Amino acid sequence: MTTRPAPAGFPGAGALRETGRLFALALDVIVQTFRRPFQVREFIQQCWFIASVTILPTALVAIPFGAVVALQLGSLIVQLGAQSFTGAAAVLAIIQQAAPLVTALMVAGAGGSAICADLGARTIREEIDAMEVLGVNPIQRLVVPRVLAAMVIAVLLNGLVSVVGVLGSYFFNVILQGGTPGAYLASFSALAQLPDLWISEIKALIYGFIAGVVAAYRGLNPKGGPKGVGDAVNQSVVITFLLLFFVNFVLTAVYLSVVPQKGS
Repeated sequence: MTTRPAPAGFPGAGALRETGRLFALALDVIVQTFRRPFQVREFIQQCWFIASVTILPTALVAIPFGAVVALQLGSLIVQLGAQSFTGAAAVLAIIQQAAPLVTALMVAGAGGSAICADLGARTIREEIDAMEVLGVNPIQRLVVPRVLAAMVIAVLLNGLVSVVGVLGSYFFNVILQGGTPGAYLASFSALAQLPDLWISEIKALIYGFIAGVVAAYRGLNPKGGPKGVGDAVNQSVVITFLLLFFVNFVLTAVYLSVVPQKGS
């Protein structure tokens, strides 16, 4: 039996085509990363730019995030009579889930939108076409440094969110809920383990890659002139958020099934 090609009006043809192009760009970025010459100056500039627009918002978001986790888990654990595990539960929730997601949302919302707007403006000014005519690969010259910068900053911001979130959780648990500082700190070793930190950093690295690739793809394919650039920025943020939550579910499920949990 032969499979007929999908007709031009096939409802999912456009979405499948866009998905294929996005994956093709991701593979192209991976390949071009190992090509020389590497754009060191552009990479450093992009790292500095993304860090400058994300560090303060990320730190400000991490504090209430840690507080909410501490208050919610603290109340639940008190009801269950397991106050000695408050610190470990809060740290696991912040490091494994909250820190990578907060980092990803900040990198995608601030850094990714800026990347998309920059590449979109270059595209409608036909700078990308001019680079291709001159024999310069725009993926290697513009996209790779931005994607790598998003990945590096995501990993660093994840560490910042983890520290700030844990400190905020400690403060609210000890000060507002009357917890014991010694018991909070001692419970770290009860449930938490080093692979929890590794999966957190791996998540942040993958999230940074996804945010950078999606932003670059939408920036290189705007539609409708300057208005299309604004639409592309909004679309890149929404698409990145949807992908991040799906990838987070997959990575968490794989991690929990592969790495044995402490105390189980």
